[in-house]
Order: sequence, then structure tokens, then C-alpha cells
Amino acid sequence: MSRLIAIVGGTGPEGSGLALRWVRAGETVIIGSRNPQRALRTAAQIAEKTGAPDRVRGEENASAVAAADVVVLTVPFSGQAGLLKQLKSAFKPGAVLIDTTVPLAAAVGGRATRTLSVWQGSAAEQAAELVPKGVAVAAAFQNLSAVLLDSEARVECDVIVCSDDDRARQVASELAEKIPGVRALHGGRLENARIVEQLTALLVTLNRKHGVHGAGIRVTGLPNQAMRQPPREED
Repeated sequence: MSRLIAIVGGTGPEGSGLALRWVRAGETVIIGSRNPQRALRTAAQIAEKTGAPDRVRGEENASAVAAADVVVLTVPFSGQAGLLKQLKSAFKPGAVLIDTTVPLAAAVGGRATRTLSVWQGSAAEQAAELVPKGVAVAAAFQNLSAVLLDSEARVECDVIVCSDDDRARQVASELAEKIPGVRALHGGRLENARIVEQLTALLVTLNRKHGVHGAGIRVTGLPNQAMRQPPREED
């Protein structure tokens, strides 16, 4: 499937790691940044690593969003709301937004092992309130290690995808499974993102306690095609 993916905050560790994996998998990516020069530098680095300069470029955030069918938001929670307000008019009608934001307390000077309370319930639900009507939102990728993404190793982690929109869930799931080792799981409605986001704080704690950088999650006891099964009525 041909699509253009804009990664807002794509010069950061998580955004550039996802871009690297997707370009390797044959996707076309725009690195978005407030600073176009930083976006160009990051895109050039990814092009060098992948040998695919025709599948990655860098642009200012608004230009990247305006060009893309799929927008992936990879910015700290402290900048999420303000940035989405700035970019609201740039979204294509019918675009999909994949929100990876986690409301870690570190965003306001607290500990990365704690999360902040979000009035809407989760960062993803906040994002859904801020994007234009018709933009479908999925929450995913909160628990993937940026260190592993920026390597050639398999990423042994499940990606739980939460959304109220089947198309957004499908797009996020397809992109997740472009990353070797990743399995996408149907996580139910967007409101469940509040649970998934909190898992990130736990993973930060585990990384610190065990002196590693790539702790992830695996859900056991599910069928191999768990992501593809239609949701039950109560979902």
C-alpha cells in the first residue's frame, strides 16, 4: 500500500527510530520539525543508513502534515496540545493521526517513572479533541524502545493499538508490523490508551532497575491473528 507518512517530532529519538524502520521497510517518510534544517539533517542521516534517499525527506512540521496521508506524533507531552493547535489547519481531510505521546511527569520537571493526570483521560484522547473533524486517531507505539528502533536488532515488543476508528487501527497495525519482531494487538477503544500510556512509566522503571534500555511488553495467551479479529460488541 502506497502512503506518505509524516512524523511530527521526527528529529527526536522515537520519531527518527520509527522513520528509520519504516524507510527500511519500503515506506516513504517525511521528517517533520519546527526547525527545517534539523529535519533535513535527520532525513539525510536516515537516507545514509538505509541507502534510500528517495524515500525520506525533511520539512517544517506544517508542510509535512499537509502532504501526508498518515501523521505520527512523537513529541513530549508538554508540547502536544500546543503543536496540534498550530497544525490543525494543515491536516488533510480524512488523514490518520497516530499518537505516541505519553504524559510522563518528566514533561513538567517530575520523574519519568510517573505519569500525569490528563483531563480527557489520556494523551491520545486529548489529541482526538484537538484535531479537525474527520481526522481519525489511533494510539500506538508508546512502549517501543527508541534505542532498539535506532539499531538493526529485532524489536521484541507488542504494540497495543487503541482507536475508535477501524481504519486508523488498521493503518497503525500495518505500520507496527513493518518493524521486525513487533506484533500489533487490538487494544480496544481509544479510552484504553490511558492504560497503555501508563505502562511506559513502568518500563522506564524496569530499564533503570535492570540497567537496560530496551524493556518492552509481550501479551501471552492470544491467538496469532489477535489483531485481525473483529472487536467484540463491548469493545
